[in-house]
Amino acid sequence: MYHHVLIPTDGSPLSTVAVEHSMDFARDADAKVTVLTVMSPFHVFSADAGELTDTRADYERLARAHAAEILTDAQLKARARGVPCDVVQLESDSPYDAIINTADKSGCDLIAMASHGRRGVAAIVLGSETLKVLTHSKIPVLVYRGV
Repeated sequence: MYHHVLIPTDGSPLSTVAVEHSMDFARDADAKVTVLTVMSPFHVFSADAGELTDTRADYERLARAHAAEILTDAQLKARARGVPCDVVQLESDSPYDAIINTADKSGCDLIAMASHGRRGVAAIVLGSETLKVLTHSKIPVLVYRGV
């Protein structure tokens, strides 16, 4: 039924569980996956403590290294399950838009993601990225919900 699944992840615990379940789903469906992580751009003023680093270069180096860890972990999970896997690392102030655009550009026919990630207070104020994907995507979305 599904042939190409986009799996967005931010490396949070629930997102990591969603990656594992999505990989199992893809294996059972004989589908390939594309795993996406979206980094927030550096902002001089930010309420996110993770962005309060010494310099833009430090922030970008640390963010890219973290994203690479997340994607490498996903590739290892895919390989262990025999699932063909591509990875994509993007930078965007609008993760939901990056998710939808990547799904469209990659020819994905399903987006599988966690119900929430580690966006903290911003998720409460602005609405979760998952909700925004559900609202704007024309591609079906499978949501893994944590308890």
